[in-house]
Amino acid sequence: MKPENFLIIMVDEMAAKAVGCFGHPTVKTPNIDLLASRGVTFTNAYATSPICIPARAAMATGQYPHKTGYWDNVFAYDGRVKSWGHRLQENGHRFTTIGKLHFEDENLPTGIDEQILPMHVFGGGDIFGLERENPPERPQSGTLAAEIRAGDSGYTIYDRKITTLTQDWFRNKADHQGSKPWVLFTSFIAPHFPLTVPQKYLDLYRDADIQLLGKSLDMDGPLAGWWRKFRSGYNFDDYFENDDHRRQALLHYFALCSFADENVGQVIEALDQSGQADHTRILFLADHGDNMGARGLWGKSTMHEESANVPMILVGSGIPAGTICDTPVSLVDVFPTVLDAVGVEASGEDQELPGTSLFDIAAAPYDNTRQVFCEYHGSCAPTGLMMLRKGRYKFVFYTDYGVELFDLEEDPEEISNLASDASHAGIVAEFQSALARLVDPDATDAHAKRDQRKRLAELGGMDAIIAQGGVPHTPAPGETPSFIGS
Repeated sequence: MKPENFLIIMVDEMAAKAVGCFGHPTVKTPNIDLLASRGVTFTNAYATSPICIPARAAMATGQYPHKTGYWDNVFAYDGRVKSWGHRLQENGHRFTTIGKLHFEDENLPTGIDEQILPMHVFGGGDIFGLERENPPERPQSGTLAAEIRAGDSGYTIYDRKITTLTQDWFRNKADHQGSKPWVLFTSFIAPHFPLTVPQKYLDLYRDADIQLLGKSLDMDGPLAGWWRKFRSGYNFDDYFENDDHRRQALLHYFALCSFADENVGQVIEALDQSGQADHTRILFLADHGDNMGARGLWGKSTMHEESANVPMILVGSGIPAGTICDTPVSLVDVFPTVLDAVGVEASGEDQELPGTSLFDIAAAPYDNTRQVFCEYHGSCAPTGLMMLRKGRYKFVFYTDYGVELFDLEEDPEEISNLASDASHAGIVAEFQSALARLVDPDATDAHAKRDQRKRLAELGGMDAIIAQGGVPHTPAPGETPSFIGS
């Protein structure tokens, strides 16, 4: 494959289910839809962890959280593990980022040549999430419902700056990146909450019939104890007045998806106007999704399709326009994809990574034997949560509690857990064996909790954290953080 420039556009907390070209009948995402018509759409793309920091660390390193120790929204990427950015630098390719990274620090050697207006962790990250087995009620939870309004937030202002800076980069810098193909990573916040969005995007849904996703958690079976603890901390839903209020939340999320879509369109337009589009490949994706109120859950941090399944589109030379790839993929596949795009040969160490170039996957027939893995060891999860997706089935393992098995062809809304169905016992056993070959869930759960308890002790314990209060989300550059509950 001929080496070319590579533009990666990432959005934050956009569920694949909330994108027009992925099948949503209401959400308006014309620019993303147009991008899909130019390339390949990966229908079964997954976060490697359904939360920002470990997902982004896994994308950078091509390794799973249990291999690197970037467990949650506290343990951010710090350059300790080699990234594809390091490989680019070693081979003379310029790597620039604009916008959100959510790494540890701008000054650490994370393999980036230039960071333009980056967002990194604030105040040690989500330190409230360090106490997982008996999570405190998060004082930030009420802000989700409280911030449903028309207007600008610090995040929408930040995203506009990212768009402008990317346009400027294409006008003034793209031609000055050296003789080898460059990589640009433009990373937006929307549709991540707060659910505050300019009126023009709300107006797109003035006549829309917004329906709640419904569905419910199994609070009678063996997993009920896991979900009770999870919900006791992530209790966003308790702050809504009624279902009309919840529908407003969903409407504002859809409007933020449209805002994000406009930003994506402006970046693509800037690339086209720069004269570099003919020798630039594009990858569009999200770090994770959003539960969108399904099962009374908001935010991310679960293995449900709303939270773990992400939009992913690949465009460029060698990619047939308007094609669909149903083979499961994940964020760890980005590492070999970047190297492939710009013509860097994978080292022996790189070849041991679990990912495969998306260019190769897109060019091959559907592979019902390919397995992707996702794990969560973050806030409010009493034990580690792990998922395998292969073929038509999704298998979810709740350490110490039980398992789920869903047939996503017959049951795309994940209503019927087949794990206890005798006719599926063999499939469950196969997934159990596959998981055991990949990871020891008990040892991994213990390892994550040891690291988290150590960090918790360093911060003076949970009482000190509660007394300090928490921020509802990472402040954008230049935004004054608001501590809640202090």
